[in-house]
Amino acid sequence: MPKKTQLKSDDVAALVAEILDDMKATDIVSIDVRHLTSITDVMIVASGRSDRHLRAIADAVVERCKSAGVPSLGVEGIGSSEWVLIDLADVIVHVMLPKTRDFYEIEKLWDISSPAEAAESP
Repeated sequence: MPKKTQLKSDDVAALVAEILDDMKATDIVSIDVRHLTSITDVMIVASGRSDRHLRAIADAVVERCKSAGVPSLGVEGIGSSEWVLIDLADVIVHVMLPKTRDFYEIEKLWDISSPAEAAESP
C-alpha cells in the first residue's frame, strides 16, 4: 500500500486559504499560534455573506482537505451557521458571519506577538 504523505501545517493553511478564496470568503486572516498553544499551529478566520454561504464554504474546506489527505477531526456549528469551526488538527478554521466576527474579535484574541517578535520590536 502506498504511504500517504502528510502535509505540513503551513501547506494545509495555504490549501485552506486557497479554498476560502475560491469560495469567495472575505477578510481571510491566517494567524500563527504555535507560540501560544500546543493544540494547533495556525488559526484561519474568514467571513461569509450568509448562513448558506458559510455552509458551502465549510463543506468545500472539509471535502477538498479530505481529498488532499487531511481529514477534519470535527466540524462544529454547521447547523446554526453563524460560526462554523473546522478542526484540521494543525489548522483550525473559523468561518463566521461578519456580525458574529465583529462581536467575538477572534483575531484580537489570538494575534499576540511571540516572545522573539516582541524582543525585536523597538
